Amino acid sequence: MSRFAPKLLASALTLALAAEAGAAPAAPPSVFDVSDLDANVSACADFNAYANGKWIAANPIPADKTRWGAFDELREQSLAAQHKLVGAADKNAEQAQAGSIEQKIGWLYRSGMDETAIEKAGWTPIKPDLDAIAKLKNGADVAAWLGKTFAQGNGIGFRFGPGADFKNASRQIAFAGQGGLGLPTPDYYTKDEHKAIRAAYLAHLAKLFELTGTKPADAKKKADGVLAFETRLAKASLSRVELRDPKNQYHFVGVAEANKITPHLDWAAFFKTLDVAPGDGFSLSQPKFFAEFDAMLAGVPAAQWRDYLAARTLDEAAPYLSKPFQDASFEFRDKTLNGQPEQRARWKRVLDAVNDGMGMALGQLYVKEYFPPAAKARALALVNNVNGAMKARLEKLDWMSEETRKKALDKWATFLPKIGYPDQWREWSGLAIVPDDYAANLRAAAAFNYRYQLDKIGKPTDRYEWGMTPQTVNAYYSAGTNTINFPAAILQPPFFYADGDDAINYGGIGAVIGHESGHGFDDKGSQFDGAGNNENWWTKEDRDRFEQRTAKLVAQFDAYVPLADHPDQHVNGKLTLGENIGDLGGLAFAYDAMKKASEGKPDPKIDGLTREQRFFLNWARVWRGNIRDKAQLVLLNTDPHAPAKFRAIGAPSNMPAFAEAFQCKAGDAMVRDGDKQVKIW
Repeated sequence: MSRFAPKLLASALTLALAAEAGAAPAAPPSVFDVSDLDANVSACADFNAYANGKWIAANPIPADKTRWGAFDELREQSLAAQHKLVGAADKNAEQAQAGSIEQKIGWLYRSGMDETAIEKAGWTPIKPDLDAIAKLKNGADVAAWLGKTFAQGNGIGFRFGPGADFKNASRQIAFAGQGGLGLPTPDYYTKDEHKAIRAAYLAHLAKLFELTGTKPADAKKKADGVLAFETRLAKASLSRVELRDPKNQYHFVGVAEANKITPHLDWAAFFKTLDVAPGDGFSLSQPKFFAEFDAMLAGVPAAQWRDYLAARTLDEAAPYLSKPFQDASFEFRDKTLNGQPEQRARWKRVLDAVNDGMGMALGQLYVKEYFPPAAKARALALVNNVNGAMKARLEKLDWMSEETRKKALDKWATFLPKIGYPDQWREWSGLAIVPDDYAANLRAAAAFNYRYQLDKIGKPTDRYEWGMTPQTVNAYYSAGTNTINFPAAILQPPFFYADGDDAINYGGIGAVIGHESGHGFDDKGSQFDGAGNNENWWTKEDRDRFEQRTAKLVAQFDAYVPLADHPDQHVNGKLTLGENIGDLGGLAFAYDAMKKASEGKPDPKIDGLTREQRFFLNWARVWRGNIRDKAQLVLLNTDPHAPAKFRAIGAPSNMPAFAEAFQCKAGDAMVRDGDKQVKIW
């Protein structure tokens, strides 16, 4: 989820909670421009077109964006707020306390905006890396080099980091997972529909090699070898849908057992290079991938390995090098792959790097300026209301046995809501930032942050740690900690309005709260217990009934076709299932909570809209937006979220309350009844 607008927050929450407590505030004014509603479209035929079509037509996608809508507007507001913070930190860096986060953020941002120094440096910041790669003579050299580059926070070829043990979530272990590809998914390397993208990728790789002095003919040959190398990795990789299955995310082995799978990649040596104790073992999460990776260490010529490692180094560093590299990255990654016509302003790109390197520190400044401490307690009250409605639904499910219901309620009782920002901030004293060397700063931040992650391995899991920064316009659920998390930046309009009513607020932030809680019981989250362990707490009969119901949701979204010019490209119902379950449950929980909060209170009909209509309209408005065709095609292959226009209609079409609110009839497109109606929670 995503949004933004901070200093109105305290009063927004105060109003919503006053209404819940039985106070009688004046009827709130409209927060809708009812002229946005398209009277020529029936809400019962296409609710998204009715609620959002006119706005979408009047708000084209900016040239530096791949999509534009309610979320994107809030992200821009968030960026503007952050821009003020980093600008002030830059201006006052010399007067700030030495080593303070204000000084470090100011210098990091300043170094990224110093285009003269960056242009002068060219590609020299990565020349030592390329020189080291050029000296690799065999697979053993490659394996040793991989350990060293991982230790610097720039691992290549696969992923490695901490996570909660699936069988004992109270502890953190190491996870090694598939990776190493330059294209979005394994299918991009093999399917004919991506042939043009592969050709563009080859040209992109060749261009990067040429920019470091390689002759065009040699650059093309190197690029061909890199694509062949990555294609072999891709064929050993699991799909995005397969990776949703916890069984494909966890394979616990001891170091000796891991070395039998990868005899040419010594995990004891790898752990030692990273200065990490493996303990009794780690998760070699996709053994088939690592077996192939090992076979390539043994059998792929050293020259092809060198070209692959150099290509990945160049591709990942390009956005931070001189302009020719930045432009090459933009041309392929943004323009060719996603259809973005113009590059974003430099300050926005640098701000992304600041967030990557010191995002939680910037969040500390953000919270101080934009999020009052009292708001945390007020938001928690709303979380409790929505989760109370969720509990009531769990208690009444007619398809769930008492045995499973008890376990479900036990899990519900252990939810940990986290609001706004961490109770304890990270320490940044070990990170050295200078005012005039962007590449050095990014390297330092990458190494510092990776060390921070590695140091978790072997330690107890901290349920109170955050995986998102406060300035992120989003929210998330963590299965390994059973936590629901709502950063400060999402706790504002259009989710909350200072002059909005319960219907608006529950249709916005209430549904977000319900959505994240619902992830605890989606196709993946339901395979973890309240302690975060991957344990089956279902009876077989209940699990079968659950999967029969979710299969209908898969079929519903499989039928959606987002692009008229690509009628063969459908939404992937299995890939998006978890998010769609979250939407369906979240909207239902929020609706119940709104009805309970408004019991005995007259409906202050606003602009001719009933309470129920306002609830569903705010849900739809959150999802209004447009997207470029190329970007949508990529997301259909990679994104576990369905296209926004289908999120606006998907869950409501399964809710009788929606049909009642807009007087829809059987047979209307927005009324799914009989066998087509999805009923889960």
